[in-house]
This record gives sequence, structure tokens and C-alpha cells, in this order.
Amino acid sequence: MQILMRLAKLDTVEDPLERVSEFPVIVEALKCLCNIIFNSVVAQKLSLELNLAAMLCNLLEKCKDQQFVDDIKCFDLRLLFLLSLLHTDIRSQLRQELQGVQVLTQALESSLSVRWTEEYKAAEDRDRPPLSLQETDCAIEALKALFNVTLDSWNVHSKTESHQFRYMAAILRHCLLTTGPTEDKTEELHSNAINLLSNVPVSCLDVLISPSSQEETDIKYNGMNMGAIQILLDFMEKRIDKGSSYREGLTPVLSLLTECCRTHRNIRKFIKAQVLPPLRDVSNRPEVGTTVRNKLVRLMTHVDLGVKQIAAEFLFVLCKERVDSLLKYTGYGNAAGLLAARGLLAGGRGDHWYSDDEDTDTEEYKSAKPNINLITGHLEEPMPNPMDEMTEEQKEHEAMKLVNMFDKLSRDELIKPMGVRPDGTMAPLEEAVSQYHTNKQDSSDSD
Repeated sequence: MQILMRLAKLDTVEDPLERVSEFPVIVEALKCLCNIIFNSVVAQKLSLELNLAAMLCNLLEKCKDQQFVDDIKCFDLRLLFLLSLLHTDIRSQLRQELQGVQVLTQALESSLSVRWTEEYKAAEDRDRPPLSLQETDCAIEALKALFNVTLDSWNVHSKTESHQFRYMAAILRHCLLTTGPTEDKTEELHSNAINLLSNVPVSCLDVLISPSSQEETDIKYNGMNMGAIQILLDFMEKRIDKGSSYREGLTPVLSLLTECCRTHRNIRKFIKAQVLPPLRDVSNRPEVGTTVRNKLVRLMTHVDLGVKQIAAEFLFVLCKERVDSLLKYTGYGNAAGLLAARGLLAGGRGDHWYSDDEDTDTEEYKSAKPNINLITGHLEEPMPNPMDEMTEEQKEHEAMKLVNMFDKLSRDELIKPMGVRPDGTMAPLEEAVSQYHTNKQDSSDSD
């Protein structure tokens, strides 16, 4: 390892990178170190003893304003990513001692060639060509290393940290508006940017939107440039359409959008207009169709618990955590899992406060509302009542038959009848009924 570090010019602190003829050797030495550290636990421990992370940060500094060093920079960043992934002590060292967040953010900024027009706002050049393959790879490696170093950073304690994360979020906004050499590389770049945005404290994410100038023709809402948010929405829909690897591919962007909507009103209102526009046609079930709303409602009953929870949470936040609003867009059947988990089966709203602006129903929805099936969430044709032609004795016979069937299933413990407590949570039926009786008795006593 020491031989390879010497060949990679990691042991020369002061000497600048001048001899271009040595650059290929430096690159190959860094590649070898990547392979050794990835495959050897001993090498990972040695890396801390040999202070490898500090040397790599120093090499990154030397690459500043240098030509022909993209490959060196790329494998330097990859090695920092591996070290921060495989050794938690090196991750802490990078964060606390080596100013790793600042060093890696500068490397990312350099890879993307960011030009600033004002604090936290990068220039948007629509005619700019896509990034080269080398630039894209460097940016991706920097994003991955930054993700590791910024884990557990949701709580910002100082103005310096807040500035650092806002600065990073502004670069990530520029990253989302940037394209790579191919569609796959662009998706990989955006995916890593989204993962890193998930580590940025939510209070710093307001820089994703900025006041829109007259010259800009990007997507606007309330005078704010929503270009980056639209890219996040498009990315989310693309990942839903993929139909696989939802936990790894979809949950990060859904989680990010949920937190943005919960904290930033303009973002929530813009996204709601896209995802949950005013209802007009309620002839189909909420999960049937090709709109983003239909796709998200389908995810609310997905087999993966994590996926269905975050999809339901996203829609719930778009509805300002109001149960009646959520049921209007999803139907009770699709929302039951979320409501049971949150203790809201009896209605009400969540814990977070939102602005008081009210939803306005369309005339089409108002006219159809009395006939909408609350369970399925769509307009149903009136069904004939099978009991209309029965005598009272037949009705009673069928009712008792049903009671006996439920009783048998319950006694055999194939099902457990449940009820809703007064606080909205689920409980065994006997317990729920008992609590209702107790509450009723208490209220009558107080009267």
C-alpha cells in the first residue's frame, strides 16, 4: 500500500502535479488502491493508520485548476467514497478533522463548472452542452462520497453548517438541471443528487426554488422558478413506471418530496397542482388510470411495506394531513393502512400545521359527490338490493347465518374482529366497545 501511495503521489504534500507523463501511473496506482481497499478488511484498517484520507484530500486540492487531471480526480473521489463507506472512523475523520464536506463540495462544484449569479443561485445556461463522460463520473463519485460524509446531518447546529448545506443544496439544484452524455448517465447523476439531498437538513432545501427573473422561461409558480422540483417529479414518475426496485430507486425521491412539501408551502402547492389536480371525472377508481395520482394510489397497496407507507405519506402531506381530503383522492380502502397506523381511522388530521387555504371542489365533483362510494372512491351505478325481494324471516335467517360464520372464524382464531377506539386506533372488538361504553358513561356522569 505504501508503494502504491508513493506512486499515486500521495506522500508528497507540497509538490504540485506538474509532469503530465506521470499522470497515467498515478491513475493506475489509485485504481489498485481502490481494489485492495474494497476487497481487504486489513487494508481498510491500515488506511486509517496511514492517514490515507488526509492524503487524498490533499491530492484533490492539487488537482484544482489543473488540466488533464480528470481521471486522477475521479479515482481519488472513488477512493474517498470507498473509505467513507467501509470505515466509520474514516467517515468521522473526514467530517470533523479534514473538512471533508467542504473539500468534496468544491470538487463537485468544479466537476459541474458552476458559475454563480448570486448567493445560492447558479447561472442557468440553456445552451450549455451536456457534461462529458469524465465530468459526469467525477460528479457522481463526489456525490457518493458526500452522501457518506453527511449521513446523520439532518440537525444543523451553527450558521457555518447551515451555510455549507445551503451552498451544497444550490449546487445540487444546478446538478438536477444538468444533463450527462447519455440518458442513463443523466439518470445516475440525478439519482445520486437526490440521495444526497435527502441528507441535507430540510430547512436548507428552500434554495431548490428561487425567485424567477423575467428572462427565465422555466416552470414558474407564485413567481418562483420550479425547474428543479419539476425534474424531481419527472424522476419520480419515471421510477414508478420502471416497476421494479422501488425501495432503492423510488423511496429516496418520494421521501425527499414529502419533506419538501411538509416544510415549504410553495413547493407543496406546486406539486399538489401536478399530482392532485381538482377532481372532475370520478367514474373510475382512484387506482385505475395513467396519471401520477393513479400510479401513487396503486403504490398505497404495494406488497413492500416501506414503499406503500412513503407513497401514502406523500399523498397525505399533499392533502395537508387532512383525512377527508385524502379520502376524496384515494378512497377509504386504499388509505386504511395509513389511517390505522396514524390512529386516524375515525377521521381528523395529522400533527403538522399547514396554511388554512381551502381546496375548491369542481362543479362536476360536487354534483357527483352524493353518489360516490367512500370505500372505493369512485362513482358507482346504483346496485339492486338483493334483500328487496326477501321476507323478514329470510332476512333474519341470512343475518344469523352470517353471524354464525363470523363467530366460527373468530373461535378458530382465523380472524380477530377489530374495532376503532375513541382515539382512532385499532383494538380487539371487545376492548374497543368497552372503551366506548366507559367514555359514554363518563360523559353522562359529568353531565
